[in-house]
Amino acid sequence: MSFQVIATPMEGLLVLEPTIYEDGRGRFFEAYERRAMQELGIPEFVQENQSLSRKGVLRGLHFQRRKPQGKLVRVLRGRAFDVAVDLRPGPTFGRWHGELLTEERGRMFFLPAG
Repeated sequence: MSFQVIATPMEGLLVLEPTIYEDGRGRFFEAYERRAMQELGIPEFVQENQSLSRKGVLRGLHFQRRKPQGKLVRVLRGRAFDVAVDLRPGPTFGRWHGELLTEERGRMFFLPAG
């Protein structure tokens, strides 16, 4: 898997920037490869969701008290400013980190459980 891993101020919160291959047909990048994700400490995926939001939509804060889940977020079209708030007990509790995700860069934001 070919991408750059960008650390953030919170443990386990990662920004993944893939290598994008472009030619006359369009563009291609690998968004998930199990072994590479495991090497980064990202657990195997058990569910994938996709949503489409209109311009100006705020989706809100999403978390699970029971059975917490990690999330891998990316933008297929347009752009979104995604924010992670650390709700885990510890030194970064209550801190936040935001990333601008765009279709052009293909960046993905991995948010660990909690």
